Amino acid sequence: MRKVLLALGGVAVLGVIGVGVVAGAGDGMLGMDHSNAADSGMAGMDQTSMDMGGHDMSPVNTDGVPAAAPDAQGGTTLAFTRSGGEKVFRLSAAPVRWTIGDGTTVSALAYNGQVPGPVIRARVGDRLRVEVTNRMDEPTSVHWHGLEVPNAMDGAGGITQPNIAPGETFTYRFRVTRAGTYFYHSHTEADRQLSLGLSGALIVADGTEPQVAADVPMMLGEWRVNPDGNVPAMDYDGSLPNWFTLNGKAYPDTAGITVKRGQRVRLRFIGAGQFSHPMHIHGGPFKIVATDGHPVPPGAQLTKDTVLVGPGERYDVIWTAIQPGTWLVHCHILHHTTNNGREVKGGGGLVTAIKVV
Repeated sequence: MRKVLLALGGVAVLGVIGVGVVAGAGDGMLGMDHSNAADSGMAGMDQTSMDMGGHDMSPVNTDGVPAAAPDAQGGTTLAFTRSGGEKVFRLSAAPVRWTIGDGTTVSALAYNGQVPGPVIRARVGDRLRVEVTNRMDEPTSVHWHGLEVPNAMDGAGGITQPNIAPGETFTYRFRVTRAGTYFYHSHTEADRQLSLGLSGALIVADGTEPQVAADVPMMLGEWRVNPDGNVPAMDYDGSLPNWFTLNGKAYPDTAGITVKRGQRVRLRFIGAGQFSHPMHIHGGPFKIVATDGHPVPPGAQLTKDTVLVGPGERYDVIWTAIQPGTWLVHCHILHHTTNNGREVKGGGGLVTAIKVV
């Protein structure tokens, strides 16, 4: 059961909603254990922090939480172990004080202490076991966006599984069957938890990928930072974003790419937030080689210099380094290339650079 603030005729009414749980049918090897997760509702939520639409707008409580190093990078590759024919990955969801760049730190929710969470890399046919521990003071779950998994492993909190309660661990088990660019993210109070950092890239290879000098996932995100702290960024009055990040950092703190003339770069744009971003690369066109984890046949690959990446979408593009120099990669909604409305060193926000030597 959970409490929800509703708006009825301009009057706030506190109601109670029961959440049913539907046990999904998985294959025999999965054996989902419901005993290690329970729906604890919207634990610790301050009702005064919610707007009239029912959104939880409260900031993350990071009292006593150590800050990540200012130069810490999100999206590092997640190490794994092997057990019983499975690749075993471990994720821990917890609050963190994360520097998004340009001297600005936000109170975030993070997997393994980084924003975005670490990249999970696998190969077609791998059996994955992902142990997710909730170290927050609110329930959560993890959805494997775009992957074909048994219903019981889909991670829709309160639907395909009980939410993972604070202090508990839930184990996801599935086999990856298709190569491509995917991502994982919270699917409990997702408009809040995902916006505050709970997402990460998941890359599956099959050995047929084109040869490139650099292969870089690019998680596109947004933040609403106020003078007294930050709240979830969404298309809602008082929550519109004023900071924008690429792999958890705003320019000029984004990580650049260096390649040689004639080499190719594969960029995997991932719409991890709640806003669309037309991503543009200077210095020549690119080819769209995959969309949402599906390869585009060579005869259908569009040659473009800008691609609109919507929330939840993934576009894999290959760009060839034609001429030496520093070539920008950025969102072409130019407000998204500022930090709180100002340019820093010629830009801000969703900007990085490819240096061709």
